[in-house]
Amino acid sequence: MCRQFIVSGKVQGVFFRASTRDVANSLNICGDAVNMPDGTVRVRACGSEESIQQLVAWLHQGPPMAAVSGVEEAAAVCTAPDRFTTGRAS
Repeated sequence: MCRQFIVSGKVQGVFFRASTRDVANSLNICGDAVNMPDGTVRVRACGSEESIQQLVAWLHQGPPMAAVSGVEEAAAVCTAPDRFTTGRAS
């Protein structure tokens, strides 16, 4: 199962990507978390349905310094790497 999420709110500069990577790795999820130019974070995640649902629940809260105001979800094509990475949109 692969899904894409756009997380909005105070999600850049608060260790959101690194924390997402740590949570995803603990759930055996592959994909990435990328800072977008509009201040959101795009998360692509591939893994079991149960693991993805656990990640979704975490994305709605994020790390302690974050203030998540919304999480948009959509289907995604499974083109994720074999691990979870972080980066910035170009």
